[in-house]
Amino acid sequence: MAQPKVTPSRLQKKKRDGDRITMLTAYDFPMARFIQEAGVDIVLVSDAVGTVGLGRPEAVSVSLEDMIYHTLAVRNGVDRSMVVTTLPFGTYENPEQAVDSAVRLVKEGHADGVHLEGTAEDAGKVSAIVHAGIPVMGHLGITKQKIVRSGAIRIQGRTAASAVSILEDTLAFARAGAFALVLECIPQRLAEVITRSLDIPTIGIGAGAACNGQGLVTQDMLGLFKEYSPKFLKVYIDLSEVIIGTISTFREEVEQGIFPTPEHSYSMDESEMEELLTALDSAFGD
Repeated sequence: MAQPKVTPSRLQKKKRDGDRITMLTAYDFPMARFIQEAGVDIVLVSDAVGTVGLGRPEAVSVSLEDMIYHTLAVRNGVDRSMVVTTLPFGTYENPEQAVDSAVRLVKEGHADGVHLEGTAEDAGKVSAIVHAGIPVMGHLGITKQKIVRSGAIRIQGRTAASAVSILEDTLAFARAGAFALVLECIPQRLAEVITRSLDIPTIGIGAGAACNGQGLVTQDMLGLFKEYSPKFLKVYIDLSEVIIGTISTFREEVEQGIFPTPEHSYSMDESEMEELLTALDSAFGD
């Protein structure tokens, strides 16, 4: 029997029932299909495509057009999991722009919802997008804005004052109508307090086991992107070694004349071949 479509209400039911939520990133059709077939709840088309997908040194240069393009590719591989797309840096500077950008991701990219990084100051943007009929997943803790502002990745919420600020951010996003919150790189005890305090689900990325779900960048957990290896990352398999080894075997077999074999080649009826040779002889023979 086909599995039901994942929706914000189903995710919130999972929280109420004590069931864990899973989230992985995808930027193309094959990976999206694999993730859905594995039963993952949310496929996040994140702006990490700038680094792990496009090889850029940062993610802030990713455009709205980039996100639409990759969301369409992911949508082609997904019909059950919920497809959520990140609003990239600089595309939600005010509520009006936020709504316009979110609408484009839904109408042109066919996303099921959008993912928005920010603080309590961005709650009005969340509210405006939700009012437009688009589900919003908030993202708090380490965000692109904080990295751009400080020039470094700094764990948030380790002091009482910083923790209070994050709590205020989460409450503001929840009151604005976000259906879930991603908590990235905050102390696990703070994440536990937030998770207990909210009716909406929390999804942790380096925020401990008390969150209602967990998310990772797929290329990271498969060992396909090794330039960045944070403490919270678990590499489940090193596919980079498997891929390089397999490609090396292909190269060696081609160079040594091992591949292709008749098994990998197409045949032609002998009578047709004789007719071809006769025609060639008539056309080009002396």
